[in-house]
Amino acid sequence: MSKTKVAIIGSGNIGTDLMIKVLRLSDVLEMGAFVGIDPESDGLKRAARMGVPVTAEGIDGLTRMPNFGEIQIVFDATSAGAHKKHDAILREHGKRVIDLTPAAIGPYTVPCVNGEANLDAPNVNMVTCGGQATIPVVAAVSQVATVHYAEIVASISSRSAGPGTRANIDEFTETTSKAIEDVGGAKRGKAIIVLNPAEPPLIMRDTVYCLCEGADEGAIAASIEATVAKVRSYVPGYRMKQQVQFHRYTEQNRLYIPEMDKWFTGLKVTVFLEVEGAAHYLPAYAGNLDIMTSAALSTAERIVRRQTHENTEAEAL
Repeated sequence: MSKTKVAIIGSGNIGTDLMIKVLRLSDVLEMGAFVGIDPESDGLKRAARMGVPVTAEGIDGLTRMPNFGEIQIVFDATSAGAHKKHDAILREHGKRVIDLTPAAIGPYTVPCVNGEANLDAPNVNMVTCGGQATIPVVAAVSQVATVHYAEIVASISSRSAGPGTRANIDEFTETTSKAIEDVGGAKRGKAIIVLNPAEPPLIMRDTVYCLCEGADEGAIAASIEATVAKVRSYVPGYRMKQQVQFHRYTEQNRLYIPEMDKWFTGLKVTVFLEVEGAAHYLPAYAGNLDIMTSAALSTAERIVRRQTHENTEAEAL
């Protein structure tokens, strides 16, 4: 089967790691172009050395490349603000777009939760690194219980937070909080990100809190464990740090939820996660980048396989 040509816009950490994953891991995707704005960036130089067509003229340079017409899918690993312009141009040219910024123009997509639902959308949004790590857990609890409130705390090394990440902190919290509700199934969601300056750098760690009712502890734990295994199928370094923790609030020790302005009685579920990167481009502590690029790669491959299957069925008819 011939491979589908893709382009990546953004020659920083995320874009470069994604390029290497496409080159090394994918049996259905082929690098057609790598796009940046700084000709001296390590990503563009590395891509050129690896034989990938490059341009340092941004989206305009991409549209002028001789093989632009062959490219079917474009990953955007720039910023939320830049993505709005990129999306408009790429849609005019009929390109499928996978958005790795918090712009959230297209539907939120987390492969193991709703990975099959948005494959026909012209633009899909990969939420955020914290969202990719924690929303599967919230969704797992929501499958067996009513989640009134879910809060996630994503802690990443300062070294793995590039200019794009730092410029999009507000978008990170807003997009992740909304996706916790829309994809995770919580009635109310909240997201917090911590940039940890510790040396040596610490691996990505995430904490998920769910306040819920309607299911027993065994069913919740089993659902979470099954979901963690699904995420690990495309992010090998994803794991729980310890067993799922439970705490029950009663009328005697009820909990006040400021975000909802209400008192809560029921079950609190706490899950501690860590994400170790595959170190394709950056060190293993940069799991926040690895989970984003792995989720984007998985989504693109699903789109291609879905299209291939549909074309095969059409030919058979």
